[in-house]
Amino acid sequence: MTAVVSALGMTAVLGGCGTTGSSDVTLRLVAADYGDSAANSSQKYWDKLAAAYEATHSGVKIDVTVYSWNDVDRKVKEMVAADKAPDLAQIGAYADYAAAGKLYEAGDLLSIPVQADFPSQLAEAGQWNHAQYGIPFAASTRVLFYNKTLFSQAGLTPPTTWTELASDAEALKAHGVKYPYALPLGPEEAQAETMQWLLSGGSGYTDDTGTYTIDSSQNIDTLTWLKDELVGKGLTGPTAPGRLNRATAFAAFADGQVGMLNGHPTLIKQAEKKGVKFGTVAMPARAGQATRTASMGVTDWMAAFKQNGHAKQVGDFLDYVYSEKNVLDFSREYGLLPVTTSASQTMTDSGQAQDKQLRPFLEQLPTSELYPAGKTSWAAVSADIKKQIGTAVGPSGNPTSVLTQIQAEASLADSRTAAATG
Repeated sequence: MTAVVSALGMTAVLGGCGTTGSSDVTLRLVAADYGDSAANSSQKYWDKLAAAYEATHSGVKIDVTVYSWNDVDRKVKEMVAADKAPDLAQIGAYADYAAAGKLYEAGDLLSIPVQADFPSQLAEAGQWNHAQYGIPFAASTRVLFYNKTLFSQAGLTPPTTWTELASDAEALKAHGVKYPYALPLGPEEAQAETMQWLLSGGSGYTDDTGTYTIDSSQNIDTLTWLKDELVGKGLTGPTAPGRLNRATAFAAFADGQVGMLNGHPTLIKQAEKKGVKFGTVAMPARAGQATRTASMGVTDWMAAFKQNGHAKQVGDFLDYVYSEKNVLDFSREYGLLPVTTSASQTMTDSGQAQDKQLRPFLEQLPTSELYPAGKTSWAAVSADIKKQIGTAVGPSGNPTSVLTQIQAEASLADSRTAAATG
């Protein structure tokens, strides 16, 4: 979250305030939209930040284009393929660009205090071939949100196992709830919902050595359970999971139409705006089986492309972006977790109500499991998951077939990478 994801740090300025020593340089930034409406679009956040930066850095302009998470990775890929790479891209994966030699290393751009401010877990997740190319931008963890009002009306308690979750969903359906459990496996962020379920089923996308295990027996069992016990019994609502996007599911929860769904901190603000009373619990696991990890964590990435050769200006701007104030402003605006130690500590110590709400998510982040973003194949694998995974749980879906196909494509991508770099 996502989209760490996603959907979700900062400190000093390399060149200080004033001019960077350059003139007439325009940095092009492509970013993802974390807003849930036009009123809080990320375009507004970046436009404000860019204007503040330009006011003290003459000769440097920041040109920002924001796309939805449905489109941003594809747009950047198209730009790079056309030899029109942006200077900066705030996207979901970086390793394939790093392997192709298209990115600056973080150490070539950031001042030492800024680079040292990233927690080691996130900095290491940004590495390809033992060098950091992915700069964490926003982080989140996932928990199960439930509508307290709907649960009270149905006489329910929050689930701790899959069996209890299915039973609660049955009761919610009987009480006329539109989406007893919202299962967003649409193209926006299917890889996140899928990973949360795979982890709760005892497996995940990779094993401890980083090898893909997408078609493991546990993963097949997990999707089979979803298909048979939730989707097949009409407990996931009127929209097929493969066509339900996260943003739509979150909006439905904020409208009081969803009993349960996996969510990240952004959902807190959405639900509160609409007056929805909600609670959160850890993602339930299969009965008798502990989850593989405490939570799924998502980190989105900032990547700096070499093509335009603006290393000094890019580094100076990134130091500004990652100042503690700007990290906190972004995190608070969109309900996401800071990706720097300094901003995280400030939020932990804060007495603000919105910061207190994020503390449970902050506490989970150090032990959460992240996407395998350091694998050059991850961008393609993530795209495959977004495209195919919804079909696995449909009426004519075959979880074994779908997972086997994704696994085969992932293994092939890995072998090609090994051949290219070895």
